[in-house]
Amino acid sequence: MNSDVRYQVCVRCVMDTTDENIVFDESGICNHCKLIMDRRDNYWLPDERGEKKLNALIAEMKQRGQGKAYDCVLGVSGGVDSSYLLMKAHEEWGLRILAIHVDAGWNSELAVRNIELMITKLGIDLHTVVVDWEEMKDLQLAFLRAGVPNQDIPQDHAFLAALYKETARQRIPFVLTGSNYSTESILPSAWGYSAGDLTHIRAVHRQFGKRPLRKFPMMGFWYFNFYLPKFLGLKIVAPLDLMPFSKRSAIEYLEKRFGWRYYGGKHYESRFTKFFQGYYLPTRFGFDKRRAHLASLVASGEMTRDQALAELQQPSYFAEDIAKDRAFVLKKLELSETEFGELLGAPLKAHREYPTNEWMHKIRWATSFRERFRILREHLGF
Repeated sequence: MNSDVRYQVCVRCVMDTTDENIVFDESGICNHCKLIMDRRDNYWLPDERGEKKLNALIAEMKQRGQGKAYDCVLGVSGGVDSSYLLMKAHEEWGLRILAIHVDAGWNSELAVRNIELMITKLGIDLHTVVVDWEEMKDLQLAFLRAGVPNQDIPQDHAFLAALYKETARQRIPFVLTGSNYSTESILPSAWGYSAGDLTHIRAVHRQFGKRPLRKFPMMGFWYFNFYLPKFLGLKIVAPLDLMPFSKRSAIEYLEKRFGWRYYGGKHYESRFTKFFQGYYLPTRFGFDKRRAHLASLVASGEMTRDQALAELQQPSYFAEDIAKDRAFVLKKLELSETEFGELLGAPLKAHREYPTNEWMHKIRWATSFRERFRILREHLGF
């Protein structure tokens, strides 16, 4: 955070100037809230419009799934979104689902238990992909040495690449994702970077990695944006955006019906993510990612602004948990306290200080030939 900037909190949500790119209007409302107000009706349809689209989607999945073993794939992590969606898709929509779990080495015992409970009680087929730990560890250490904010890129990329490659191998036409506008509408670009940028991953690993990545699941721009949707006809859909969805109600239902248990925070089903979001980011970069998660819940009406502010007053980590999880993470990554301390004190880096393929995404989403040509010229430097 720039120390010269006056501290300010949005009067509508709870985003603040720890997001270095935040902008407030004359009323004190931040740019994140304004963007949501402009786009909300296009992305989240918890009404009859969403119901109509969802029914059509379910019918299409069943029609395209004819003659195949499964109608769709759903990646499961043990988290609330994927667990709730798994239940809805199987019990209420009657879809034949292949659940895929990617084990990147950081599963909490609670997450594993949640997956086993859901899969067993629903009677759904589960395929587990185990990522080579030595390669995963090397890539994670490379990102730590790179000094960038989003330390979840290695495991998030492994999750996505392994999931989509298994889906493609089995020629399953749909992937259901638990991503949803209700709980994930706000995430400042200054706080991270896309896990899908293979150019960026390879650049960071080339500079800081120490062993070749021969088995690590990888997925490039052309594979994801053209081969999967254009050649294979794969559709990636987010059904939770086409229905009323309350995180609190979903947790209560899963706990009562399945004995499922909450793990305490957004994506905390991964022990590394819990440590990274709860300790590493606030300590090293000075921002609390809970703020964006809570702001999203305020924006969707899941909680009030006062409730979110009160939750932010609570510690993101209790001291005894920090010590325990820090020891676990350092031992698993084979880092000494001295080495980790040096990483925490190293210069901060932005993701764009390393090569990326961001320009390709900008060209893809540009709305005119002139805009595409401008982006290409900027990238080529003329």
